[in-house]
Amino acid sequence: MEFKKKILENGLSIIGEVNNLAQSAAVGFFVKTGSRDETKQINGVSHFLEHMLFKGTERLNAFEVSEAFDRTGADFNAGTSEENTVFYAAVLPEYLVEVTGLWIELMRPALRDEDFNIEKNVIKEEIAMHKDMPGFDVMDKCQSLHFDRHPCGNSVLGSEESIDNLTAEQMRGYFANRYAPNNMILACAGNFDWEQICSIAEGGCEQWQKQAATRELEDVPGSKKKERIEKSNLSREHICLMSPAVPAKDGRRFAASLLAVIVGDDVGSRFFWELVDKALAEVASMQFGAMDGTGVFRSYIRCSSENVRKVLDTIRGIFHNLSKNGVTKDELKKAKNKILSALVIKNELPMGRLADLGFNWIYLEQYRTIEEDISAIRAVTIDDIYSLIEQFKPGDFTQFSIGPAQSS
Repeated sequence: MEFKKKILENGLSIIGEVNNLAQSAAVGFFVKTGSRDETKQINGVSHFLEHMLFKGTERLNAFEVSEAFDRTGADFNAGTSEENTVFYAAVLPEYLVEVTGLWIELMRPALRDEDFNIEKNVIKEEIAMHKDMPGFDVMDKCQSLHFDRHPCGNSVLGSEESIDNLTAEQMRGYFANRYAPNNMILACAGNFDWEQICSIAEGGCEQWQKQAATRELEDVPGSKKKERIEKSNLSREHICLMSPAVPAKDGRRFAASLLAVIVGDDVGSRFFWELVDKALAEVASMQFGAMDGTGVFRSYIRCSSENVRKVLDTIRGIFHNLSKNGVTKDELKKAKNKILSALVIKNELPMGRLADLGFNWIYLEQYRTIEEDISAIRAVTIDDIYSLIEQFKPGDFTQFSIGPAQSS
């Protein structure tokens, strides 16, 4: 595999990892914008824009966009998070240039008033749908509680009120600032011709104008607040816990990922053996989320109302034991094998490789081979894990719960 890069005069980074042995190719635009870059007044605009790009350009309508992807057989989609909006597709190598050209055109959408007004209702339906999914809702609300008034706590979807009040003009202004070439990356992975991709990117993107698309970066310790709301239609308790962790640029992110697997992997973790295997909870998981300038450990637990007290006591016991005794060699070895397996399997396909390629450049401005990541994971020691536990104290968490009404 061979890494290539080129930066246009307007700041657009074009990066690629060429693998001539691959049977497919993948391409994506990584836009460094998400809900943390929004104000409360326009909360949800990043996700709204993700939808609007598929509504078409001055040349193409929504049907024609869908047809253009469909005729290539592309596996395409997009996603918005707190920090990034990503548009991607995996295709047969012979269609990569065509699909790349289509994405380039879509990165400058029409943003028509009529499409905006229709899509508002689609977004509001999506917000309503997710409110009916307590597992999603509790995570969203806990994030807001944990980050308190910091913009990292903004909901990706926004609220009914913010979407209702959002105007097309506000969306266009946000787009003009955040979808600037110096705030975007065009990435390719797999079997493709680098010079061809550069040529089409230069022809389609070089006229885009640079903007001062900044982002405030600061570590957020978390509020440590605890709240609960009741919903009459629920029969189970949904609990989310959040505590601070290392940011994406911190080399200890590999140790943080291993700690999350040891504590909260679906199978074989401390949460699994103490909560799920003992039938105290149906689901108990923990993940590490590396962010720009900060990071979080997120836990999600679903259980009966009768078991809530015992579940939380057990979790406190797990975290207390971690602080006192750290982790074992066997736990660390198993966690490494799980993460290494997932990493290698994902990166066997260009689509999986594209994600790591793009996000490493977004966060680190660095190309990392799979071998480098494997070595970094293997190098993590028990002491590395213990120092994380000592510094970040995962047992000192923000807590949000959604459950049925409690009997008096």
